[in-house]
Amino acid sequence: MNNHEFITLWVEDGTTMEAYVAFPKGLDSFPAMIVLQEAFGVNSHIRNIADRLCKEGYAVIAPELFHRTGKRIEIGYTDFPSAAPHMQGISFEGVTKDLSACYEWLLQQAAVLEDKIGSIGFCMGGRVAFQANTQLPLAAAVSFYGGGIDKMAALAEQLHGAQLFFWGGLDTHIKPESIDAAISAVKEAGKEYTNAVISYADHGFNCDERKSYHPLAAKEAWAHTLSFLENRLKN
Repeated sequence: MNNHEFITLWVEDGTTMEAYVAFPKGLDSFPAMIVLQEAFGVNSHIRNIADRLCKEGYAVIAPELFHRTGKRIEIGYTDFPSAAPHMQGISFEGVTKDLSACYEWLLQQAAVLEDKIGSIGFCMGGRVAFQANTQLPLAAAVSFYGGGIDKMAALAEQLHGAQLFFWGGLDTHIKPESIDAAISAVKEAGKEYTNAVISYADHGFNCDERKSYHPLAAKEAWAHTLSFLENRLKN
C-alpha cells in the first residue's frame, strides 16, 4: 500500500465506497483515526487534515460518505445548494454501515492498534464523528462545529470514548440552545467530554479554504485536538 491513496471498500448494504487513506512511515504499529468530511466532500481540506494526522503518527481513513449519490464529490464552499441533494441522500443507518466498513478495514491492518482508534469530523462530519463514537468501540472522538448533534442526544449514553467538542461562538448555523442540549445529554449520561466554545470564531473556523477561517482559533483548537488524541490513543 502507498503512503497516501484512495481505496475501495465494500459496505454491508451492497454499495461500494471510496476512501482516502494514509499510513505513517517508519513505525511498526500506530493508532488510527476515521476522518469525516464536511458537506463538501473529501476535498483538499479533509485530505489535508488526514495528512496532518498521519504526520503525527496516526493511520487515517476518510470515507466518501456521499458514495450513494456520486463519486469523489467535491463542492465549492460557496455552492451549498449543490451539496444539498447529497446530504439528503445519506441516512443514519447508511452512515453507520459506512463507519463500520472503515472500522473493520482498520482492524484488518496488522499495524493498527485495535483499541486505539478514534474519529474526527467537521461540520456534517462533526455530527458523524459523534455518531461513530456511539456506534463503534472508539477510544476518542472530536467534533468540530457539528450541527445536529442535539438531535442525537438520546444516543449520548452509548458513547464509548471521551468526546471533544469545538464550537464557534459567532456561529449562526448552530444555536446556543442546540449546543446546550447536546452537552447536557452527554453530561447526564455520565460520559467523559470536553466542551470548548471559542467566542471569537465562526462556523468553519478551522478550514483555511473558507472565508470564516480564523487562524488563531484553528491553531489553538488543533493543539488541543492533538493533546486530547495523544492522551487517549498513544498512552
